[in-house]
Amino acid sequence: MEHEVTPGEIRAAAEAELTPVGRRRIRLLAQLEECEAELRPLVARALRAEVSYRRISSLTGLSPATIRSWTKRSGEAPGT
Repeated sequence: MEHEVTPGEIRAAAEAELTPVGRRRIRLLAQLEECEAELRPLVARALRAEVSYRRISSLTGLSPATIRSWTKRSGEAPGT
């Protein structure tokens, strides 16, 4: 007699597959938040030094829209 897989077993298997990747993603998001906290003042300083949005974007992977958003939130006047 074959064992029929129950919906509960299917859900448990799906959760078991999701868990390690989900944990890794959560760790990476926390690291990203730390990097962004470090980057914010550096981006502001770079803008004051007249580094272009495009150059900052290429060096950091930040979108120009994110750079502008950070500038507005911090009260920095855009330098470029």
